Amino acid sequence: MAVMHVRNGSSRWLVVWLEPRGEDRWLERGDMLCIRTDNNGESLGFDVEYHANDEERADGIENLTIYVENCSYDVDVTDEDGNFVECGHKRPEEIDRKWTARRVAAEEELNRTS
Repeated sequence: MAVMHVRNGSSRWLVVWLEPRGEDRWLERGDMLCIRTDNNGESLGFDVEYHANDEERADGIENLTIYVENCSYDVDVTDEDGNFVECGHKRPEEIDRKWTARRVAAEEELNRTS
């Protein structure tokens, strides 16, 4: 089993992206996630990439993408107390609205050009 703990030590939101599942979990300062996979330890279990663009930084958001590797992709994500943490955990409503509007606009554009 491969295990990784991720803790947000900054004053900004830390968005933890889990790939290849395309899931997001949002951490406030001091929040911690524990990510577990069935990787047997013979090969790399995780690859990690930090990223943020100017717009996200202006909104107080930083990102950490964790690529799960060499396993069945059956991943457990829990908090410090062992409670399961779902995709979208603590995602701000404003972000949900923004993403929904972008998705709708993209779908409309796709329908218009198809």
